[in-house]
Amino acid sequence: MPTLTACSENGCKGAVPNSLEPVHLCVLHFTLKIEREAAALRRETVYGKTPHARQVEIIHYIAEQGELLARASTSGLTLADEMKARILNTFLTLMNLRENLDRAALRHPIGRTGG
Repeated sequence: MPTLTACSENGCKGAVPNSLEPVHLCVLHFTLKIEREAAALRRETVYGKTPHARQVEIIHYIAEQGELLARASTSGLTLADEMKARILNTFLTLMNLRENLDRAALRHPIGRTGG
């Protein structure tokens, strides 16, 4: 089994799974990072005035983070039930972000002007 590196989060002794090496975070801190970023993105998009190019960036972000999380959580690590619940909650957060983005876009379609 390959040696796992330590998480880059200050004071964390958690191991970084191979799939999360690019971000240098353990599964716990990776989920916390996604939760923080998703909350900021939701605030950014809630009014439906996000430009189309930015919406596409956010959709790519959701897909990339979800894929990294899926790889990390199914890589054979032994995870406590609490961590499994956190991972599932993080997937739900990403799904809700995408749904909110879609709903906001429907309320204010591209090209629609106020009047």
